[in-house]
Amino acid sequence: MADAAWIRAVAKPAPVAWLRMLLLACALAAAAACRPVSEPVRFHAEGQPATLAEWNLFVFEDGVMTPGAGVVPYDLNTPLFSDYAHKLRTVWMPDGKTARYDDEATFEFPVGTIISKTFYYPRLAGEPADSDAVLRSQGGEGALPGGRLELDKVRLIETRLLVRRESGWIALPYVWNREQTQAQLMRSGELVPLTLVEAGAGDREQATYQVPDQNQCAGCHGTDIRSKTLQPIGPKARHLNRDFDYRGADGAVVHGNQLQHWQSLGYLQGMPAGDGLPRIADWRDEGESVEARARAYLDINCAHCHSPDGPGNTSGLWLGSSVDEPLRLGRCKLPIAAGHGTGNRRYGIVPGHPERSILTYRMISKDPGVMMPELGRSVVHREGVALIEAWIAAQQGTCGEAG
Repeated sequence: MADAAWIRAVAKPAPVAWLRMLLLACALAAAAACRPVSEPVRFHAEGQPATLAEWNLFVFEDGVMTPGAGVVPYDLNTPLFSDYAHKLRTVWMPDGKTARYDDEATFEFPVGTIISKTFYYPRLAGEPADSDAVLRSQGGEGALPGGRLELDKVRLIETRLLVRRESGWIALPYVWNREQTQAQLMRSGELVPLTLVEAGAGDREQATYQVPDQNQCAGCHGTDIRSKTLQPIGPKARHLNRDFDYRGADGAVVHGNQLQHWQSLGYLQGMPAGDGLPRIADWRDEGESVEARARAYLDINCAHCHSPDGPGNTSGLWLGSSVDEPLRLGRCKLPIAAGHGTGNRRYGIVPGHPERSILTYRMISKDPGVMMPELGRSVVHREGVALIEAWIAAQQGTCGEAG
């Protein structure tokens, strides 16, 4: 077999890698006829490569962007909101290396891990390739099974890397050019003007998409104020425990559970057997309860900061999906350090009254000194706000006469 990833695997036959080598060999052999051959991923143990191409994470052929050999696409049950951007997520680990499972926390990833997140928008039919007008959608336009993207149907904005080195994680933001031929490292970030056009209705809204600088990356991914080290946010069991559309050898869609897939590839060890693994809801799934959907939404969008160990711990507002204390979740809770961010509302959550709750006030604000989350959005997530409003409206009780 001529595929470079297989050559690399058999050249290092460590016993712990045998299962992964076998699975990769079978997968590569079966898929050789239906995907382009890629060069091995190139892990940079130091420095900050100027272009995304220097990492060899993706293959470009026939107008399709495809994860390279060993680069595994994945998705989250409920994703972080980022001005309606769609996201292609991938993970890659060196041969013989594996992540360690944890029920609650982010998995412990080995040195050499590269996690990528490519932000993109579906293109509008009839718009020129360099148009700033993009589709505001929650569908799968432009995405193909196996984490592939049709480049004539999407506009790539940026690809962020989290790279696990000996000294810890480092964040690297790469911004795509208009031609979608190259992504350049932008350590100082970038502002990208866009016009979000609602599917069907044609409603237009101006957005200023913010590519974070490296300090802002650290601000969100520094989820432990004691260690002050960067950590991935999404790769936790409860977020990953879902099916993903993989690409079969014949090009057909193959559904598979992501956690089981990672385990079968040798990317995950220590996962308990059985069906009792943690899982949060898909916030868009109306078959789930409003409670489950709202808690999942707050978990991914807020809990990396609002937790006992996070930068927002001084607020006393903890929004993780496992928190069950009503006061910690904001119910009838007086603000501690919100300042004018309260909107003259008295409590974080007033049961039955989203219009009197600080939580919703900060979600609908676009004032940088008020809005939550503080980074990652320039427009209001209308559907997210509606969900949290419905959750609060369904709550029973009062906060006293002044509530």
